Amino acid sequence: MSIMKLLQEAQGGQGLSELAGQLGLDQDTAQKLTQMLAPAIGSAAKQRAQSGGLGEVLGAMRGTSQTEMFDNAAVAASDRGRSQGQAFLTSLLGGQAEADGLAQEAAQRAGVEPGIVQQFLPAIAAMAQGGLQKRMPDASIDAITPSAGAAQGAGGLMGLVGGLLGGSKSGGGGLDLGMLNDLLDADGDGSALDDVLGKFMR
Repeated sequence: MSIMKLLQEAQGGQGLSELAGQLGLDQDTAQKLTQMLAPAIGSAAKQRAQSGGLGEVLGAMRGTSQTEMFDNAAVAASDRGRSQGQAFLTSLLGGQAEADGLAQEAAQRAGVEPGIVQQFLPAIAAMAQGGLQKRMPDASIDAITPSAGAAQGAGGLMGLVGGLLGGSKSGGGGLDLGMLNDLLDADGDGSALDDVLGKFMR
């Protein structure tokens, strides 16, 4: 399941529509933005993991503190929700300037005001983080994380990430990382932002 498909399941399938309403967006604009931004979030998470930040990515999925953002669009659209979503984005992209750059690029491509995207992007990021927490049980994260540490001498973390990105079993503990790979899949979504995402990450 990609981030896009995950968001489409939010709030019993009504989350994105409700989120658009909360932020005063028409449905077409919200859909256009989501189709660009959701895959970009997934791609950013995969690139962050690949560059050595797997622990950070998994940490954002730990617990259930953000699941209400997935179950209630009003919470995701609130100041608290958007603040949490912004923190999630900056951790994936590497900084506030990078998150702002992604929002500006999406606004330009969608033909909407940057200020609109700067509200919408962190809201759907918060919703996505909540959905990831619901889909990735802590037991699965705990099973993955120790194997990363144990395998440091033989390929280590990057070997594990290679398994994740390939959707295969890791050499360290024989763990099937397909669930995480599927959740962060973006390649099939065709986001127009995928080709420029690199310049918004550090």
